[in-house]
Amino acid sequence: MRRRMQPLAFCGLVYAALSLSGCQWVSKGQLTAADSQNRILNEQNKAQLAEIENLKAHNRTVENQLIQAEEELADLDQRIGVDRKQMANFQRERQQLRGQAETLISNPRGRGAPVADPRLSDLSRKYDWLVFDPETGASKFDTDVLFESGQTELRPDARKVLDQLAKQLMAPEAAELRVMIVGHSDDRAIAKKPVRENYADNWRLSTARALEVAKYLQKVGVAEQQIGVAGYGSHQPIAPNTSAAERHLNRRVEIFVMGPDTPVVGWMDTPTRTY
Repeated sequence: MRRRMQPLAFCGLVYAALSLSGCQWVSKGQLTAADSQNRILNEQNKAQLAEIENLKAHNRTVENQLIQAEEELADLDQRIGVDRKQMANFQRERQQLRGQAETLISNPRGRGAPVADPRLSDLSRKYDWLVFDPETGASKFDTDVLFESGQTELRPDARKVLDQLAKQLMAPEAAELRVMIVGHSDDRAIAKKPVRENYADNWRLSTARALEVAKYLQKVGVAEQQIGVAGYGSHQPIAPNTSAAERHLNRRVEIFVMGPDTPVVGWMDTPTRTY
């Protein structure tokens, strides 16, 4: 009887030791099932990752299609609005001519005309790129700074002409002259997303172009207090906006040079008697 009890006691001790150590017996069938489940989960994970990549690619495609649709809509709007823009330009020119005629009738001798600064007429005789208008008392830089569509960066040829202008504005005899920098755009709506994120409309785009010219002139030495900036958007075209070449002419910055007594609205040191 004693010999039979010893193997049973030994087995009990082994079972107790395994139970205390946390180890459990797992059958081969259970291992096979767990391995199969793991493979299924891995395949599902791979399928989900592939689906996510497909969704990302589809999203990029949809976004590109949206940008293309916006550009096509802007082109369509531009074509439809050509006649309307031309009519508005004709009406504005008619109003300007009528205003000039009324001025001549009411003031035939030109009383109250701006004071022409002799320095500007002297500079215009010295430099053929500076055009002097005795009626307004201002001079205009005869070369407009042109820009690519939706762009504000200065081209190398623009920097060269601005260097030439800055050299004259930094001369002692030009210390009191003022420079008004006026930006313009064509009449096409801003459709491309990257440009639209920086410039919501043509007002902001034209002003940004004028600011680029102003910053460059300051960089090369023109005094900041001599410079003023304005932006007119697409509302002062010099070409009909019916072709790429004509739109390029409208994407411009004009530079006007004036004497200290030339009236400029908003310029604080302009003599108040001119208003």
